[in-house]
Formats: sequence, C-alpha cells, structure tokens
Amino acid sequence: MRIDKFLWSIRFYKTRSIAAEEIKKNRVSIGASAVKSSKEVKEGDTIKIRKNQIDYKIKVIQIPKSRIGAKLVSLHIKDVTDKEQYEILKLRKMSQDYYRNKGEGRPTKKDRREMDDYVGNDIDSDFTDWDDFFGETGGEEENED
Repeated sequence: MRIDKFLWSIRFYKTRSIAAEEIKKNRVSIGASAVKSSKEVKEGDTIKIRKNQIDYKIKVIQIPKSRIGAKLVSLHIKDVTDKEQYEILKLRKMSQDYYRNKGEGRPTKKDRREMDDYVGNDIDSDFTDWDDFFGETGGEEENED
C-alpha cells in the first residue's frame, strides 16, 4: 500500500491529500530516508512522522485493506514514540493560553451579548412607530392649499 494511503487509512491524517502534502514536505520517512507518496509500505517498517513539532515513530504490524475505525488502529500499528516527545506535547498544551485576558482585544460574540444586555436597547422601546419618530409632516403640507 502507498504510504500516503496508509497514513490516511490508519487515521494519522484526516485526508489523503494532507498526508501526501506532508510527505512532499519531507516530514515523513521510513528508516533514515525521506520518502515519496508512492513509496510502498511493508509489514515491519518503522515510519517516522513529524507532526505538530513532535517526532512520532510507528511500526507497521499489518497493512489494512482500507480506512479503518479508530478502535482498530492498534491492530495495524504499534506506537514506538519516545516518552520525551509526549512530555513535550503535554507541556506545550499546558503553556498555551486558550483564552484571552478580560478586556484585551476585540469583544467576542458572547462579550457583545453581555454588553448589549447590560446597556439595554432603550432606543427600540421608545420609538416603535416611525411616524412618531420623524413627526407627521405629510399631513400639514396637504392642508396648505
């Protein structure tokens, strides 16, 4: 099976085209050499993949016939990634600020709703009829004849 199709079928990449693009960028290698998308994967191969600044290593146990479910992935590959790589990933996730500080930047949709609720829409409640808002000028012009 081609390596791009294999990486897609074991759900390492969401689409086959993304897998092919990553291979083209030399982020995937078998052994010590970078590969092309057409490279055939065999049982027993060790594939090194650089994804999200982490170096993953997987060993091919079995070649799937087509894309498989997430629960069946462990039957086809064995993860031999170093523990340090997963620790680096965990530290990166913990260090990221997922939420901006209060008052920084543009208001979000939720912030906008809260501001609208706080301020209220007094204009809408006071002026429900446009004729009342602009005054009745049309009736006065007709009486001048």
